[in-house]
Amino acid sequence: MKGKLHYLLLAGSTITLYTQAQSVAFQPYRQDIPGSSLSFNMVPIPGGQFRMGSPANETGRQADEGPQRTIQVSPFWMATHETSRDAFDLFYTDASISQNNDADAVTRPSPQYIDFSLGMGKEGGFPVNSMSQYAALMYCYWLYQKTGIFYRLPTEAEWEYACRAGSTTAYYFGDDPKALGEHAWYAGNSGNKFHRSGSLKPNPWGLYDMLGNVAEWTLDHYQSNRLEQLKEKEKDPLTAFNPSRYPKSLKGGGYNDPAEKLRSAQRMKSDPSWNRRDPQIPKSKWWLTEASAVGFRIVRPLNQPSREEAEAFYRQYLGK
Repeated sequence: MKGKLHYLLLAGSTITLYTQAQSVAFQPYRQDIPGSSLSFNMVPIPGGQFRMGSPANETGRQADEGPQRTIQVSPFWMATHETSRDAFDLFYTDASISQNNDADAVTRPSPQYIDFSLGMGKEGGFPVNSMSQYAALMYCYWLYQKTGIFYRLPTEAEWEYACRAGSTTAYYFGDDPKALGEHAWYAGNSGNKFHRSGSLKPNPWGLYDMLGNVAEWTLDHYQSNRLEQLKEKEKDPLTAFNPSRYPKSLKGGGYNDPAEKLRSAQRMKSDPSWNRRDPQIPKSKWWLTEASAVGFRIVRPLNQPSREEAEAFYRQYLGK
């Protein structure tokens, strides 16, 4: 897509207002959320290359996971935990911005018409859930306005690269799902609910709950033949922007999925049925009634965009 690399790499950008953010050393850091006592942790994901997708003999493999391709990924930071309900609520309840106003650049979600946590947990480090990709991206835009740092959702390639953490097996800890319960909340151990983030083992790069708990939005529009379209050693792939709400790609599987749905190469696509019970006309662009196991985590490219490039990114993905 035109300008894609600018959004992902932004190498050589002329940074003016964000010099401080650009000069930060490439190491773990804590991001405080201004105006609150909350923060979250980011870890550096080194650039490199990996085999994206799954081999033909992997148990549980689906047709959209191949053929495998060698993909190059630029360095970025990734949040150690899924975005929490606590952090999202700062955005959701921020009275300094309008609510569900198409005229404003940054706006917050419309009221929830039911309790989307469904009693599974809210405050204290539980993941936020049941939001659309649009809502997750608007949170990123809000956070950008708060911090001056460009945050966004990971691409499919970035997500899988970070999840694998150098592994080539079905799961980052190996091929045997018997060990999954030490690393992930899924249908086999979750009790059919999500859990407080970070209560199980992280992957080798310090990322918690990459598998299970809540499936995570990516930036990509879903295409079943995506791996076929990619070239060997393609760098930082991202599907062309598509304004259609469905289908978008998610990774990682959720608390109600079986083990094979949590493999690193597994791909999931959103569907209009995820909002089947929404009583509103038109249906909410913020919330998904049937997606209790959907959440997100954020990334920060090492090379930050200029203010103009960042605003252009949000305008494209959010229609602002």
